[in-house]
Amino acid sequence: MRRAAVALALAASACTVGPNYKRPVANLPDTYRGAAPTGTPAGDQSSLGDQRWWELFQDEQLQELIRAALRQNFDLRIAAVRVAEARAQLGITRADQFPRVDGSALAERERVSASPAPFPLRAFDQNVFEAGASASWEVDFWGRFRRATEAARATLAATEWGRRAIVTSLVAQVAAGYFALRAIDLNLDISRQTLASREESLRLTQVRAAAGNTSELDVRQAEQLVFGASAAIVDLERQAEQQENLISILLGNNPGAVPRGRTLADQPLIPAVPTGLPSALLERRPDIVEAEQTLVAANANIGVARADYFPEVSLTGSGGFQSAALSSLLTGPAAFFTVGASLLQPVFTAGRTRSQVELAEAGRDEALLAYQQTILQSMRDVSDALIAYRQDRDFRDQQELLAGSAADALRLTTVRYEGGASSYLEVLDADTRLFTAQLVLAQAQLNELLALVQIYRALGGGWEP
Repeated sequence: MRRAAVALALAASACTVGPNYKRPVANLPDTYRGAAPTGTPAGDQSSLGDQRWWELFQDEQLQELIRAALRQNFDLRIAAVRVAEARAQLGITRADQFPRVDGSALAERERVSASPAPFPLRAFDQNVFEAGASASWEVDFWGRFRRATEAARATLAATEWGRRAIVTSLVAQVAAGYFALRAIDLNLDISRQTLASREESLRLTQVRAAAGNTSELDVRQAEQLVFGASAAIVDLERQAEQQENLISILLGNNPGAVPRGRTLADQPLIPAVPTGLPSALLERRPDIVEAEQTLVAANANIGVARADYFPEVSLTGSGGFQSAALSSLLTGPAAFFTVGASLLQPVFTAGRTRSQVELAEAGRDEALLAYQQTILQSMRDVSDALIAYRQDRDFRDQQELLAGSAADALRLTTVRYEGGASSYLEVLDADTRLFTAQLVLAQAQLNELLALVQIYRALGGGWEP
């Protein structure tokens, strides 16, 4: 009997219908487009995505904000609950592979009614005591339950990698939001310095107009510069408070003030970005791994569907003790048992099973296309970010030269105006050009940092604890 049970168990584990998963061949480039000018030397497989986020973002205040977001962000907390749900579902699905055993106990008293002739019987009372157990097991000959468990396990892995994708996105969002806030702060500093300078220029122009050395037109033009800077400050203060609200929500807090650390110009940059090999991204980037695990689950579901073509084999058994007296419940004559086996073969399902298999295969094909699309999009994400980082750095270099030139032009024009060699209109134009150049330079510095954040996210960085 024991040998028969062992043989049955081995037979049940030997056959699993449905295709085994094989990773699809991905058409990947040797290097990322845009990596050559700022990338690593040939053969170097290091990647910026391998760095911990606190190694890349060295602003201590930004690090505290990211840590708070990882503790409190609602999207991340929801993702953690989904992982717990998928883990519980795996336990439920896996349980179908094993026998189910139930215990039962019964104690009752019943009255048997009297019966008339020809077999007269007087009414009487009797006790019934029963204790027993039953077991049932659907033998997984065709791997239905093993494939279902494989699918559930892959779904759990996909959910976990989905949570990591949210971590990666959250780290990037907090960093980008913080850098945007520091850019607004920089623009506010520029605007306030410009306002102070323009107010002083207006005062001097008013003095010159009172002495008859200039016209009221110059005074009005100087006033326009002051009013323009004041209006810019009001708008930037609005942007700053709204950006603080955005960051607060990412942190899972009510809208409020956000503490600052390093200035925008003090944030570290990387002159050469290590990108690693594109093939490594298949194992590194969370959304790619999530898409692959979804494909694994869809592939396993084909086996679950195909198993319905084959018969279901079930083993059942029950046994226990039954007696009219509790004292004799466990005696030999009170024992009872039943054992049995059943086989259920689908004969006519009106095409249901075939349609279920086709549905599972279509789901697998959809998951495959989604996986391939995710890989393709990831290649674009990395390439776009690398190109942006290189071009933004070159633009920032040129904008620094432009801002320096505009500042010198304003100084020379002011000297010429004070000497009577030029009109105030030239001063107005030079001042406006400098203000614009400084604001564009601040935006260029922000864009460079945002491109670095995007590279880090595109390379799958930020999800590791």
